[in-house]
Amino acid sequence: MRAIVQRVSHASVRVDGTTVGDIGRGICVFVGVGPGDTELTARHLAERIATLRIHPDDQGRMNRNLEQSGGDVLVVSQFTLFADTTHGHRPSFIGAGPPDMAEKLCEAFVVALRKRGILVATGRFAAHMDVELINDGPVTLVVSSEDPAWITDAG
Repeated sequence: MRAIVQRVSHASVRVDGTTVGDIGRGICVFVGVGPGDTELTARHLAERIATLRIHPDDQGRMNRNLEQSGGDVLVVSQFTLFADTTHGHRPSFIGAGPPDMAEKLCEAFVVALRKRGILVATGRFAAHMDVELINDGPVTLVVSSEDPAWITDAG
């Protein structure tokens, strides 16, 4: 799985002109699923993102995670995170997970965040969505299940 994580002061997503997801402070997460991903991958990625210390403490330093900051999450599925742009000018998406699997794993990702007590809003899987956000900082990170494992006691 791959994710683009943006710290936001507000984010929303509309489908056919109707708002289907809306949050205040927190993070907007664009999530893509690869063919080798599993529910374990989804839960692991949710854990990593929920515990990222990218929110300001009382001194303005990025020292708090999502739970400590009281932020919400807007999750938007985005198969284009697995685009192959190495040949020609038209991206290929054959490296993305199949839609039925991707939908299931995006939902597992959302469920894992909600089990942590985090308020999660979502877009609509496979729909054309208009996403609006105000990137706070700006803070934007790329997080991937392909990254090496994190040392659990790292600062």
